[in-house]
Amino acid sequence: MPGLLAFELLLLVTTISAQGQTALLEYMQGRMAVLEDRISQWHDQSSRYTAELREFKNQVLKMLDNIEKERDSVRIELENANVRVDRLEREVDYLETQNPAPPCVDIDEKLTELHNAKKKKKEKYEKLTGCTTEEVQAIEEAAEMLSIPTVRKSYCSDTISQVNAMKILKRFGSTSGLWTKDPVGNSEKVYVFDGAGNDTVYVFSRMKEFTLSSVSRKAAKIRLPFPWLGTGHVVYEGNLYYIRNDNEFQIIKFNLANKTVVDSAVLPIEEPVPVYGLSKFNYIDIAADEEGLWAIYATKENEKNICLAKLDPSNLGIEQMWDTPCPIENAESAFVVCGALYVVYNTKLPSRSRIQCVFDVSGTISSENVPVVYFPKRYGSHSSMKYNPKEKQIYAWDDGYQIIYKLSMKPKEELY
Repeated sequence: MPGLLAFELLLLVTTISAQGQTALLEYMQGRMAVLEDRISQWHDQSSRYTAELREFKNQVLKMLDNIEKERDSVRIELENANVRVDRLEREVDYLETQNPAPPCVDIDEKLTELHNAKKKKKEKYEKLTGCTTEEVQAIEEAAEMLSIPTVRKSYCSDTISQVNAMKILKRFGSTSGLWTKDPVGNSEKVYVFDGAGNDTVYVFSRMKEFTLSSVSRKAAKIRLPFPWLGTGHVVYEGNLYYIRNDNEFQIIKFNLANKTVVDSAVLPIEEPVPVYGLSKFNYIDIAADEEGLWAIYATKENEKNICLAKLDPSNLGIEQMWDTPCPIENAESAFVVCGALYVVYNTKLPSRSRIQCVFDVSGTISSENVPVVYFPKRYGSHSSMKYNPKEKQIYAWDDGYQIIYKLSMKPKEELY
């Protein structure tokens, strides 16, 4: 009996184990089917994503190809536009030289007042000197014929009408520099300053020698006692006025005949900054005009606009100072004509230089009633522009090229 019971128990356990195995197998088969389902779905999605990615890649390549074609087309159009602009500028330059500004016809009350003021000034001058203006003019003409220098300064009332002509002399030296002549006296010497920092001045006896010869063969050399800074020098009445930086900015007055330092001075300018936004090497620019010497500068206190000062050539003292409305930004150079400051502007990528701001110390003219005067586009930007009041010309240094600009003048009264 016990043996039979044991046999039945063994049979029951065996039966249960077989049923459990069957259930486990069925469960495993179900899980495998689910996994196969998911793998199939993943494979389908992967194939779809791959197809979409391939299509997107083709679209991007097509777009890039179109962009490249459009870029080439725009580049060609820009080149054609640049050619047309250059041609137009040349035509404008030609028209400016052929068609001078029309004369002023209408005379208003302000013009009458200016004429009356000029008449009173003439009467006052005759009273102070005891001579009429005609007599003074005759004396000056006779003195010029006899090569006798006169001490009276010329108080002119002219303003720039247009750039009448230009002449490219040659290309010499660095991209920055200065060349000029002495506007006082009858000297024909040409002075060349190569670079924004040097101590050797090249001197030619006349313009023809400078134009046709090399500097090393025909030029005399003057070694200065101190190196210059910037391109703000000027030759005036036989003396060279230039800027030296020795912990502070000094104006050196150097006699070109005796080769000696006559005088030096530190201008009462606190914290000077570069005066031109496009010519960072210039802190003080000395200019000469019909009325004497001027200093063009800028300070940290008024770092947005250019300042102007009247200099006494005899002792380098400042007679008067002005804050001008002319901005420093994009300015490349400046000069003074008949007591009026003309600031020349350009762009960081050199374009066509233009006089865009004028400050007259007498208050007769301003930027509002003076038309913008353009210079012919040539090479880069001007590192220096020196006005010669005797010749009514500007001696400019443009990217290593020495250029002369002939100016056309007209009375200030015609602006009203």
